[in-house]
Amino acid sequence: MNAPLPYKIGNEKLVKVTEAAATKVRTLLERQGRPGGALRVAVLGGGCSGLQYKMDLVDGPVARDILVPSGGINVVVDPKSALFVSGSLLDFSDDLQKGGFKVTNPNAVAHCSCGESFSA
Repeated sequence: MNAPLPYKIGNEKLVKVTEAAATKVRTLLERQGRPGGALRVAVLGGGCSGLQYKMDLVDGPVARDILVPSGGINVVVDPKSALFVSGSLLDFSDDLQKGGFKVTNPNAVAHCSCGESFSA
């Protein structure tokens, strides 16, 4: 009998990745030599509106994480952060001034002008 996974499998209702974001994450993972890796999306206290996003490239999920396959990549979210990112869309832009990863979060009730902090 197979042992249960130490993490859960989620779906795009938790977080969805656009093709542009997935392509960028794949490129970054391949550059780091870990094409089987994942993007970790976390929500931390701080920032001018109270909460801010933190994104890291990781080898994969750890215990209690939620793994979401989206756009051909794997996204991992810890259970606490999942409460804040549920329903979010992750996009990427090469725009010089407002480029980078952008999270569109339906749970955010206020954003700050820097675009990296929110409150829920």
